[in-house]
Amino acid sequence: MKTYTRAELARLVDYMLTNPQARAEDVARVCGEAREHGFHGVCVLGSRVEQAYAALEDSDIKVTALAGFPFGAMDSDVKRYEVEVAVDQGAHEIEMVINIGRVKDGDSAYVLRELRDIAEAAEERPVKVIVESLLLTAEERRAVCAVALDSGVQFVSTGSGLGRDATPDEVRELRELVGKKFGVKANGRFSHLGTALALLEAGATRLGTTEAVALLETLPLTKVDS
Repeated sequence: MKTYTRAELARLVDYMLTNPQARAEDVARVCGEAREHGFHGVCVLGSRVEQAYAALEDSDIKVTALAGFPFGAMDSDVKRYEVEVAVDQGAHEIEMVINIGRVKDGDSAYVLRELRDIAEAAEERPVKVIVESLLLTAEERRAVCAVALDSGVQFVSTGSGLGRDATPDEVRELRELVGKKFGVKANGRFSHLGTALALLEAGATRLGTTEAVALLETLPLTKVDS
């Protein structure tokens, strides 16, 4: 299994702030901790994008705007508008929840059109698509990944991270479905080094966790074997 320093692992982590009760002071804290630890980015709800961008403007830490979060069931035009506003407010990346009901309808045309609209609205910024893989059948997961590969987005994400952690098995399956060059993000509330390393070993290229600081603190400053 590959080894990491804290700095190396931090560059693979998005610090997730998904609590709907989060206040301005929470956004400020998360952005400050992201600076301190050198995370790849922070993920915030749409109304907090402008604040996060201002707090991180002179850094290389990316601001990801969550769209259609957490259920993804709103009209596609609503999601597109969320993305357009987030881009105007400085978002560097987008993470959007797919319409699970439309996937279960077998309406791949709708899903593809939605993802292409979001990719277009993002104006060449990376788009990560939350597929909620454990809510889908194996056939539905294959269909979603095929659509994602054809849509102009860059990542599939395991789930919203609310209430459960990504598993190595679902990451491994998504990696097999999208191939070696596409992004796979594993989301959750995990703070254990072993969990993070197992997800990366399974094929994740990005980790999203609400417990990003606690995760790093389980890792010594020098390279170690898990």
